Amino acid sequence: MSITPSVSMHSSRVARRVLMGAAALGALATVASAETATPASADSSTKIGEVVVVARHRLESLQSVPIAISVVDGAQAASKNLNDVQDISAQVPVVDFRTSASNKDQTIFIRGVGTISTSPGVEPSVSTVIDGVVIARAGAATLDLLDLDHIEVLRGPQGTLFGKNASAGVINIVTKAPSSTPGGYLDAAGYTGGEYRVSGGVTGPIVANKLKGLLTAFVAAFDGNVNNVTLGQKVNGYQNEGLKAKFVATPSGALTLTLAADYTHSFEDIPTGVWATTSRVAYPTGAVSSFPAFATQMAAEGVTPSADNTKIAADVRSRASDDNGGVSLQADWELGGGYLVTSITAYRDWQNVQHQDYDQMAVATSTYPGIQDIGHLSFHQVSEELRLASPKGRLVDYVVGAYVLDGVDHETYERDVTMIGGATPGLNSGVGHYGSKDINYALFGEANVNLTPGFRVIGGGRVIWDDLSFYNTRVSTQPAAITAVQPSFSANGSETKNGFAGRAGLQYDIAPHVMAYATYSHGYKGPAYNVFFNQTATVTAPLNPETSNAYEIGFKGRFLDQKIQADVTAFRTDFSNYQANSTFLVAGALVTNLVNAGSVRTQGFEGDFTAKPIHGLTLDLNLIYDDAKVVNFPCPTGAAASCNINGGHLPFAPEFKSHLQGDYRAPLSSKFDVDLETDFNWQSSTQYQLSQIPQGIQGAYGIWNASVGLFEDKAGLSARVLVKNIADQHYSSYLAPGNEGSTGIVRWVPRDNSRYVGVDVRKTF
Repeated sequence: MSITPSVSMHSSRVARRVLMGAAALGALATVASAETATPASADSSTKIGEVVVVARHRLESLQSVPIAISVVDGAQAASKNLNDVQDISAQVPVVDFRTSASNKDQTIFIRGVGTISTSPGVEPSVSTVIDGVVIARAGAATLDLLDLDHIEVLRGPQGTLFGKNASAGVINIVTKAPSSTPGGYLDAAGYTGGEYRVSGGVTGPIVANKLKGLLTAFVAAFDGNVNNVTLGQKVNGYQNEGLKAKFVATPSGALTLTLAADYTHSFEDIPTGVWATTSRVAYPTGAVSSFPAFATQMAAEGVTPSADNTKIAADVRSRASDDNGGVSLQADWELGGGYLVTSITAYRDWQNVQHQDYDQMAVATSTYPGIQDIGHLSFHQVSEELRLASPKGRLVDYVVGAYVLDGVDHETYERDVTMIGGATPGLNSGVGHYGSKDINYALFGEANVNLTPGFRVIGGGRVIWDDLSFYNTRVSTQPAAITAVQPSFSANGSETKNGFAGRAGLQYDIAPHVMAYATYSHGYKGPAYNVFFNQTATVTAPLNPETSNAYEIGFKGRFLDQKIQADVTAFRTDFSNYQANSTFLVAGALVTNLVNAGSVRTQGFEGDFTAKPIHGLTLDLNLIYDDAKVVNFPCPTGAAASCNINGGHLPFAPEFKSHLQGDYRAPLSSKFDVDLETDFNWQSSTQYQLSQIPQGIQGAYGIWNASVGLFEDKAGLSARVLVKNIADQHYSSYLAPGNEGSTGIVRWVPRDNSRYVGVDVRKTF
């Protein structure tokens, strides 16, 4: 069964969409014709510029907000070929990302905490918000960052002001707003390895002083950096295209309406792992199990497993297709006296189709059955948020509001198993139909009590109601479990829970441009259902809500005539009923299971430092030390010793992680500026598996990148040459046991697994 069009069909579809996007851009470009916008020249000041964030639903200086926040500038991210949250995670040490063969299985972590699960009945611990709209499913949040203005990474529980339930943090994505002056851009980038990206946009007034708009489009593709020797093709690449539009209307001086819409189609052929070993090492004994039959089969298929392997021999091209989009309407109404009412009404839709080679081999044998997975996901959400913000500067200033989200998921998953010999030879299969419905209501608010101009008390809370239900029906061709397929099964259930998130703290302005704060936050993430293909009657009960208690002390300051900025935070968060992914075997095959993993803790310190010592030079250092551990994992009576993982590291939580960057821009001549940029990202060893297996650890590594840019600001022209992974440092972005029992370990190969070079040319008008 084929679910992916041929390359020629896909190329034709891309071409049609590019032409449609070009026509739309051309239509709006007529508004911007005859005028050009001149980009700002390089800032020669040695003072660090002010960064404005919306972390508390109002425009504020980053340095005045009593929350640990990192900000990534959109233009800078684009110049480095950072186009999604996975790319951004290399630049922001507090963020980590779990990659997979499909968006459905990808997850964001902050300070080592995130939710790994394919179940539609669980929400992420890290909430992703795009222009005020919460994305309820983690897989739907891995969008291309087209037209990015900036990203705000908020650490710790943020439930007082952000829904749905942001128990570990928020990725707040803010896209560009339409301009009041005509303008636009065209950008083309190409990189070694068969990667390119072309984007363009126009913006400007449509009706003078009443309506302005912005329209952008992009196409991007990458051949891949893994060789499938069986099919004779490159894989681990992508083909993406998308459109985004935003219109701002001001029908009156008091009312502003913002209509935004976006659509992205993405196709990825990421393998379900690349073989790294032909053996496994047990936890906690360290016993090594070798599998000669598997090693022989790999050799016969032309694959040599190793830590640097980039070859697979799969008879199925693992692939996933996503159609992701939505529309939102934001109304901002100034009531007078500085009060502002904001309403955000949004609809989002996510369609995912995947076809995976579960067995990761070229042929089926009596030892290793051939297994293929075909999945279809349909998810949509409707949300409404209504807020009232008071004016600032009074004794009490506040933001209060109400929120509701209705999310509905329907999925079909088929697993086909080809058995060679045994009790059930031939083709066997299981087909599951399952899904969930989640309605979330909340009342929230946060206030500052300004006891003096420089000393304030912070308090806030969110009252939450979750109404969650699920259904699951699986039909199997066999009455007993076969490899990776449980027998036929049917169940449904529902759960209603109330919860609370809150924050209390103190903030003190020590001096101009210097402040300190201390906060306590209580995080809450609602109940969950472990709804997945191999669900059984023993795992139909709802999981308990995940709660957290977070303590944070922070300091933000600028010194030496604002040439140096330092934001330092010490933190500790204790989680109870942590919702995490565990694994078990079904007839010798590995499957995953969502569990309440007891209590875990993340604690440490982090810092963001910026300096502008001379004209044109900016230095940045971002780092985190994070001791993220399992405190108490509830092993059942009689469980094997390997179940005791107390004291083990949380997955995707390196103890040390840092990002060092230098950027120097200076005049090259009377017309041209040159920009020299380099950055180095380093992290200590990282455990990828909650089970603490030794082979799930990626050793410490560092990635060094650099670029040279040439700018002619008057003409709006720029060109940049960049080199990624200069030292050619190989690493794995994920490590896991192979899906069938007597095999080895597989690795995921990142885009920058090897050195590559690119050129980016941009024209603004």
